[in-house]
Parts: sequence; C-alpha cells; structure tokens
Amino acid sequence: MSLDAATPVSVHILGKEYLIACPPAERDDLQKAAALLGTRLNEIREAGKVIGTDRLLIMTALNMANDLAKLQARDETRGTELGVRVKQMRERVERALAQGQQLEL
Repeated sequence: MSLDAATPVSVHILGKEYLIACPPAERDDLQKAAALLGTRLNEIREAGKVIGTDRLLIMTALNMANDLAKLQARDETRGTELGVRVKQMRERVERALAQGQQLEL
C-alpha cells in the first residue's frame, strides 16, 4: 500500500459520523477542520438565528468563506507592503553602494 493512499477517517459533525477518504499525512488537518466546522455550526445553531440543517450549513459556509476572504485580502495587503519595503531597502543599499564606489574613485 502506498504511503499516500487515502484511508477512511471518521469525523463527527452535528452528531453524525462521516467517513472521509484522506491521505495519512493530512489526517490531523482533516480532523482539525472538522472540529472547526462543528464548532462554527454549533455557535450558529445555539444563537438561534437559523432554522433547518440546510440553512445552518449555508450560513456557516458563508461565514467561513467570508473569514477566508478577509484573511486572503489581509495577506495580499501584507504581501504588497512587504514588496514595497524590500524595494525601498534595495534602493537604499544600491545608493549606499553607489556612494561607496564614488568615494573610491
């Protein structure tokens, strides 16, 4: 059997068991994701704002997708800021090198 071969992993969400094929290396991540999903589903259900499993699942998925979109936007902003800072540092180094070369002449 291959090390990457998917094996069934049992996760519990909303009191139901699901067997999900998963490579052994991703088993912990799958279980953490299932736990997070279960927590989020319970939070929304306990708030009493949503009635019905389908609506509960959709609202939870939308909330998690919104959280993901915000994280991605933040990462893009940080990446842009980092790029600007690296460019500024490179320009400072190039200026310092140019001044050093001028002094040597």
